[in-house]
Amino acid sequence: MQKIVWSAFFLLLFVQLPAQDFLRQTKASKHWVDSTFKRLSKKQRIAQLMVIRAQSNWDTQKTEEVAQLIKDYNVGGLCFFQGGPVRQALLTNYYQQIAKTPLMICIDGEWGLGMRLDSVISFPRQLMMGATGDAQLVYQFGKAAGNQCRRMGIQVNYAPDVDVNNNPDNPVINDRSFGEDKYKVALYGIQFMKGLQEMNVMACAKHFPGHGDVSVDSHKDLPVINKTRAQLDSLELYPFREMIKAGVGSVMIAHLFIPAIDTTANQATSLSRKTVTGLLRDELQFKGITFTDALEMQGVTKYYPNGEASLQSIIAGNDMLCLPGDIPGSIDKIINAIRHKKINKKELYARVKKVLLAKYNLGLHSFVPIDTTNLAADLNKETQSINEKIAENALTLLRNNNPSIVPLTKDKKVAYIAIGSPNENVIAAQVRKEYNADVYLFAPKASIGNQVMDDLHKIIPVDQADSSAALKLLNSLQEKNYDAIIVGLHNYSRRPAHNFGISNASLYLLKELQQMNQVFTLVFGNPYAVKNMCQANNLLVCYEDDAITQSTAAKWLSGNIQATGSLPVTVCDAFPFGSGIRYHSYFPLVKPESVGVNANTLNRIDSIANDAIAKGAFPGCVVLAAKDGKVIYQKAFGTTTYDKQKAENTDMVFDLASVTKVSATTVSLMKLYEEGKVDLNKTLGDYLPWTLGTNKAGLKLTDILMHQAGLNPFIPFYREVIDTVTGEPNWNVFSKTTDSKHQKRVAENLYIRNDWQDTLFKRILDSKLTALNHYIYSDNDFIFLAKVVEAVSGKPVNEYARENFYEPLQMVTTTFRPRDRMPLEAIVPTEYEKHYRQQLIWGDVHDEGAAMFGGVAGHAGLFSNAYDLAQLYQMLLNGGELNGKRFFKKETVDKFTAYNSLVSRRGLGFDKPEKDNAGRKEPYPCKSASPLTFGHTGFTGTCVWVDPSCKLVYIFLSNRVNPTRDNNKLSQLNVRPKIQETLYDALKN
Repeated sequence: MQKIVWSAFFLLLFVQLPAQDFLRQTKASKHWVDSTFKRLSKKQRIAQLMVIRAQSNWDTQKTEEVAQLIKDYNVGGLCFFQGGPVRQALLTNYYQQIAKTPLMICIDGEWGLGMRLDSVISFPRQLMMGATGDAQLVYQFGKAAGNQCRRMGIQVNYAPDVDVNNNPDNPVINDRSFGEDKYKVALYGIQFMKGLQEMNVMACAKHFPGHGDVSVDSHKDLPVINKTRAQLDSLELYPFREMIKAGVGSVMIAHLFIPAIDTTANQATSLSRKTVTGLLRDELQFKGITFTDALEMQGVTKYYPNGEASLQSIIAGNDMLCLPGDIPGSIDKIINAIRHKKINKKELYARVKKVLLAKYNLGLHSFVPIDTTNLAADLNKETQSINEKIAENALTLLRNNNPSIVPLTKDKKVAYIAIGSPNENVIAAQVRKEYNADVYLFAPKASIGNQVMDDLHKIIPVDQADSSAALKLLNSLQEKNYDAIIVGLHNYSRRPAHNFGISNASLYLLKELQQMNQVFTLVFGNPYAVKNMCQANNLLVCYEDDAITQSTAAKWLSGNIQATGSLPVTVCDAFPFGSGIRYHSYFPLVKPESVGVNANTLNRIDSIANDAIAKGAFPGCVVLAAKDGKVIYQKAFGTTTYDKQKAENTDMVFDLASVTKVSATTVSLMKLYEEGKVDLNKTLGDYLPWTLGTNKAGLKLTDILMHQAGLNPFIPFYREVIDTVTGEPNWNVFSKTTDSKHQKRVAENLYIRNDWQDTLFKRILDSKLTALNHYIYSDNDFIFLAKVVEAVSGKPVNEYARENFYEPLQMVTTTFRPRDRMPLEAIVPTEYEKHYRQQLIWGDVHDEGAAMFGGVAGHAGLFSNAYDLAQLYQMLLNGGELNGKRFFKKETVDKFTAYNSLVSRRGLGFDKPEKDNAGRKEPYPCKSASPLTFGHTGFTGTCVWVDPSCKLVYIFLSNRVNPTRDNNKLSQLNVRPKIQETLYDALKN
């Protein structure tokens, strides 16, 4: 079984709005801030640091109470809770109109405005997003949520939640988190933030310093976290550090008691100067806005009542106080503290000006009233499409012991059992309609869950279904002899209390159903509830229980989509974090004997790989082989580095190096050629006008594809960017942080000038040509070809390849710039590079030139795991088709993969066996490879070879360059050829 690590689809390079941009000073902003500040009284200045509660579903009296606070004290902001979009828009317009100083409008919209507003469709909870392997989806969701906020006149969204939920009994965070893995939480939190802040909506990382490992709800009491500082540093604080580095605009401070940070008895972190100023400001160097969590929560009011919490929050160093309750009392306490020198007035007023500056940069200096025309439709414009994408990418297949159940077919006798649903829901109706299924409903209550996380007045009802009814149902199912019984667990609580509100009778029914071989269980809701079904033979986790998720699950039951998600949390020993079967039905894992392959012979591959590791050829590797469109061998060996801290697994993502040439650039050119958009007999000058006037303009694409156009084999671009005095990167070219002039990342804390790509191409254009029609392998060939793809298609090669191949083939890990799409621990490190980056290269492309192109180039930069890469080559082996989708005509594949050169072994783009292999002392790639074979190798220790004569796909991925490229034992030991030859032996036997 292959378990997903996770990945994410293609992510564009966006210019984010870092925290300092919300605090960017210009002449105009300084004038506005200073003039506004001068007009404020002492009390009004303090009130600018306060955010009060507002709701559009309140009666007139409460609405006017808010208005009076605005008029009397000129509070700094409002936080809207429940209500409706038009009502809230009208109230916002009214409140802004009566405010002396523009109000900062905030909302707690972790899953979009549907979390608060009726008639607005909610996006999924973060935990469902954490199940996807697609960080781009989280970015898209964040941008859509940002659009919603801007449309509603909201400047701050108290999101994302970047708590690492490593306590399944957490009563307050739980499915609001992206999961239990700090790397995924950080990555997905950053993408959510980028989406919001690109729309100029300030994101807010919460709940600092980490609320994920608690068993007490801070709305009701003060949770205690008894961890060492080292433990906090290694887990809870990690996402906040990354968010700060990525430029989050604000941070919300939690109400927690953490003795490792501050031992003051019963003092919440939100009121702790050691936490807010010492840890967040001084140590983590956060310069943005801080918000307290709601000061009306009992986690603080229990020990600091009557405005005392507001005072202590200011003393701690916070900028803005959320829901302080007693506004006049809080102001008086703060003024008194200033008078008694407990608060530095100059420091306090600097915070007031900081808040005013943020307001200016958020556009509040020129407020435009909200137009309510088509408001609800505008807010829901993107929810359907994004929710569908998230649902399709989140479905997680945990067990499939009886593969004959799904997909359902019309000739099967089918039943659907909806546990927890009192009425026929979407999926039950679809299964009944499409497969004439019998539908059984097992639930007496109309609603069990669906409560808003911060609504303290709702009680989780517990299902009291009759156990005798469960027994009767079981007997009925046995009598009717169904071929497939689909069980859906619905409508249970999101919270873990009382086992999610699932009754003993329902649990009994679930348990008994799992004993039946023809049962497939679907879990619609919080995945932690899967703890009740860890013995299930067939199990799919769906995460939400809305119509879109149910409809998506129905598509999966029909075989129309594949489950590609992975568990974002551990639910039991059988299903730890990352669990998820991702062998597609159209490219399955089978026993070798089922396709005539000798399994005992294949076991020799284990010995070859382990011997190579023992001799230091590479730290670890993954080997995959497929025969007749089925995976017959996939194993991981060794560790990701020589320190042996992390074992290799089959999902690990490798730097493919030159395998990029065929897996991205060549296949892209093939498609453009087949569409008649590229003529291989034309020249670079025909497609790239900027080459005209140089000796490169006349080079034919055919010659370039075969490495016989005479291009320089290698240009050491990195040499001219090294400071010859210090040996460090030249800081006229690089920056340690990203800014408007340095957007292309080349390594950790190293960004290259945006315009340096022009210099790189000038070096190539100025380079001398060697003799034409001589085989000289060159990276520059494919650097040019990628630009041809871009010129013709209008898209960079990474985008074009993703849209036309990787996404349709569900190659979820195949990507350029993998750090934007997956956590670091999913990626195998390469070299400790000593040239200009001077660090361990981990998640950035190993090739120095490709790195200077920003991680995307025609010759290198692609990353993938073995299974996803194999799908691309299985498609080519099939003559351009896979899973009913045609990508190429067979003639196109045959043309590019055949011998095309008179002077070398090359095809068009593809490498091939030596033509005289039979008589060579060292045949390439191995002795038994037929002349039909095509593929490529990569410098980092990778290869892919396809042999149509025996319908064989072979993938070898390693990081032999770790820790140094000087290690050539992979070639000296002939590891790749030996394994390939063993595959042929297994076919013969």
